[in-house]
Amino acid sequence: MTSERAKRFPLGLEDLVREPRRPEGRPGEVRAAALAASAALNARQQPAKHGQPGSAGKTQPKQARAPASVADRLPAGTPARPLIVTPPRALAAPAVKTPARPIAQSTGARPSSAVKGAASSSTRAASKAVSSSAPSSPSAKSVTSRSNERGAAPNVALNRATALTSERVRERMVERLRANGITDQRVLSAMSVVPRHMFVDPGLAVQAYEDAALPIGHHQTISKPSVVARMIELAATGRALNNVLEIGTGCGYQAAVLSQVAREVYSIERIKPLSERAKTNLRPLRIPNIRLHYGDGRLGLPSAAPFDAILIAAAGLDVPQALLEQLAIGGRLIAPVGSQEGQNQVLTLVERLGPAQWRESQLDRVFFVPLKSGVI
Repeated sequence: MTSERAKRFPLGLEDLVREPRRPEGRPGEVRAAALAASAALNARQQPAKHGQPGSAGKTQPKQARAPASVADRLPAGTPARPLIVTPPRALAAPAVKTPARPIAQSTGARPSSAVKGAASSSTRAASKAVSSSAPSSPSAKSVTSRSNERGAAPNVALNRATALTSERVRERMVERLRANGITDQRVLSAMSVVPRHMFVDPGLAVQAYEDAALPIGHHQTISKPSVVARMIELAATGRALNNVLEIGTGCGYQAAVLSQVAREVYSIERIKPLSERAKTNLRPLRIPNIRLHYGDGRLGLPSAAPFDAILIAAAGLDVPQALLEQLAIGGRLIAPVGSQEGQNQVLTLVERLGPAQWRESQLDRVFFVPLKSGVI
């Protein structure tokens, strides 16, 4: 090759060998194939280089180094493009994809915000674990799906079940009252409508429909359902009730039952905290025909008299004369009368027969808190 031609064509024929085509495959396989091709290319070039002058008849062994590239085969001063082995984009390590909304896929419902947070955190943890190990098995996915289904949404039917249970226990209470001799349908209906559990402490709500007196604070109690029904039936027997007076509001339960039977109910409580509690208990029920008063129950309520019925929810040694005077002719007063220590208390019915004539009947043995004067 002349010098002129060498200037125009600086590469020899051995340098024009086509670079082997990069095989397709995984990144490790591509790099191994490229290294093998470079080694084969160097093996073909070895005989020609050994016979060059200046070698002093010796073949100098190659030092251990990386396989020769195209740049190693070019004369000095000739720019060349190095061989860069990079895996094709399509052959890069596949990213593990996890469902963004696993709960929505398994249940078909939109997950709540709290569940979304839990799902995203569990998804990130699962992504890290899978990137360093084999993909999760279908059984693991099914377990995750079942756990997501359990925590997807609160069981809103629990509140309905509680309400239905409350209605059922009230109906059972009414059945017991009927079995014990309460026959007035107005009274039975009123007892089935008024939710007694709303008038006791939350810790005693499970006992609300048992036939038992329960404490309401300040040494006072809510009367037994059987006693409440008995007193109201005695007051309403054979007639309609217009104005009714209750002495001893307590928690407000008996007033609520009376409101279903009478047109107007007036109730007096001498203990201020209990009077306020009765207002709080009755407010959600929005009963329009109850009038609560804070005052001395032994004095009655002359401004609203006369009353068709008066019910006294505390026991005195006798019936206060002021209450007898506020009873309408033909009206009935029901009160426990007897020892204030609870012994020998008798449920007493007083009927007003005329302007100065009353008739008294002793009925059942009962137990009530004492009837006291004044306010606190």
